[in-house]
Amino acid sequence: MTEPRMIEVRRNVLKQNDIIARSLRDQFRAAGVFVVSLVSSPGSGKTTFLEKILTQMQPTYRVAALVGDLATENDAMRLARSKAPVKQITTGTLCHLEAAMIQNAMQDWDLNELDFLFIENVGNLVCPSSYDLGENLRLVLMSVTEGEDKPLKYPTIFNSSDVAVITKNELSPAVEFDWGAAQKSIESVRPGMQIFRLSAKTGEGMQQFLEFLSRRLAEQRTTIST
Repeated sequence: MTEPRMIEVRRNVLKQNDIIARSLRDQFRAAGVFVVSLVSSPGSGKTTFLEKILTQMQPTYRVAALVGDLATENDAMRLARSKAPVKQITTGTLCHLEAAMIQNAMQDWDLNELDFLFIENVGNLVCPSSYDLGENLRLVLMSVTEGEDKPLKYPTIFNSSDVAVITKNELSPAVEFDWGAAQKSIESVRPGMQIFRLSAKTGEGMQQFLEFLSRRLAEQRTTIST
């Protein structure tokens, strides 16, 4: 029996995506840009988190962001308050960003003028896991309001990510969030995964996370120079 046509088409789409993603990664590396993508379910707080990052990093680094959404430009308008360059990518019916969308969105940007590029994916914990965007680092965010078992429900997105960020920590007492149980859930699907626990609202944990990003940029540039 032949495989269903849908599977064949999906393989071709992912193969083409990977080709473009490799090209993007080469461009980013040549320009010395460190690219961070963010994935999460809707309402995790990733736009607020990203706005804080853009605002706090700007005095030291040249930062920009691409924002994916199904229809509205609300997130891009919020991020624009940081005064960093921001572009909206409207995906229409697609529940994820693809490498070709990133490539098209950056056509009039000079990568040599950036240190960090942040890509905020569409709020979804399923589709984005399959699409490489040429990023150096993929963050998966989960808020304390979503429950400790999120990684068990969506293991693929955690397996395909590099770092987990637990957000809205200021609400953890109210929702009786069990940090140990969440850590165990993450470890069960992605052993050894680095985890940050923070609050973009109060600033808790943000400095440690920003220092982490700074180290990663420095490491990349050292690697390139050698």
